[in-house]
Amino acid sequence: MTISMTGFAARRGEGAGFGWTWDIRSVNGKGLDLRLRVPDWIDGLEMALRADLQKALARGNVSLSLKVAREAAAAEALRVNDAVLAGVLAALSRAEGVAMAAGVTLAQATAADVLTMRGVLETGTTDDDTTPLRAAILADLPGLLVDFHAMRAAEGAALAAVIGAQLDQISALLGTARNLAQARRDRGPASLREAIARLLENAESLDETRVAQELALLAVKQDVTEELDRLAAHLDAARALLADASPVGRKFDFLMQEFLREANTLLSKAQDLELTRTGLDLKTVIDQMREQVQNVE
Repeated sequence: MTISMTGFAARRGEGAGFGWTWDIRSVNGKGLDLRLRVPDWIDGLEMALRADLQKALARGNVSLSLKVAREAAAAEALRVNDAVLAGVLAALSRAEGVAMAAGVTLAQATAADVLTMRGVLETGTTDDDTTPLRAAILADLPGLLVDFHAMRAAEGAALAAVIGAQLDQISALLGTARNLAQARRDRGPASLREAIARLLENAESLDETRVAQELALLAVKQDVTEELDRLAAHLDAARALLADASPVGRKFDFLMQEFLREANTLLSKAQDLELTRTGLDLKTVIDQMREQVQNVE
C-alpha cells in the first residue's frame, strides 16, 4: 500500500464542558515537520499532541489547528477580565505596528482568537485545572487521525496507479532498447571491417591489428547491456516498494536517482539515432515518475 503525504481531515468533539473543532492537513516534505496551533491555556496539550503525531506519522509538512470553546451552559458563568483584555489588545496593536514598520502584513485577529488567550475569559470559579479537558481532547485525536490516514491512503492508491503505469512505460521502453542494442550489436562486426578498410585505404603505415583492437575496445565501451540490466533490476525494486505497506518515500527517492544515472549512461553510450530517441523517452518518463515519488510518505 502506498501512502501519500497529501491529506486533510476535520472533526468536531466535546467533553469536560467544552466543544472543539480539529483541522489537520499535510503536503510533501523531506522529513516530518509539525506545525500546531492549539490553545496555550490547556496545560501540556501541545507537547502531548506533538508526541502522538510523531508516533502516527513518518513524513510530511503537517499543520494541525484546534479551536476550543465552552459549551453554552457553561459559558453563562463566563466574564471578561478587562485588565487582561486591555493588555492583550495593546500587545496586538504593538505587534501590528512593528510588523507594518518592517513591511510585514499580519492576519487580522478575530474576537475568538482574542478570547481564547489565557486570562481573557474567567469562569467565575477558582478551578483552573485543565487536566480533564486535555484528556478528553487527546482521547478524540485517534478519530481524527483515522480520517486523516484514510484520505492519505486514498491519495496514495491514486498515486500508486500513476507510478505503476509509468513503470509499465519504462518496461516497454527497456524492451525496445534491448532490441535496438541487439540490432546494433549484430551490425558491429561488419561495421568494424568497413571502418578498418576505410582507414587502410587512406593510410599506408597503420597497423591493421592495432586498429582492430582499438575499434573492438570502442565497441565494448558502447555496450549498454549492463545499463539495461540495472534498469530492469530497478524496475523490480520499484514494484516491490509500491507493494510495501511501510513508509518507503526515502527509498523510492534514492531509487529514482539510480534510474536517472543509468538512463544518462545509456544515452552517453547509445551512438545510434533510434537508441538515443528511446533513451530520451526513457529519461522523460523517469523524470515524470520522480515528481510523483516526491509525494510518497
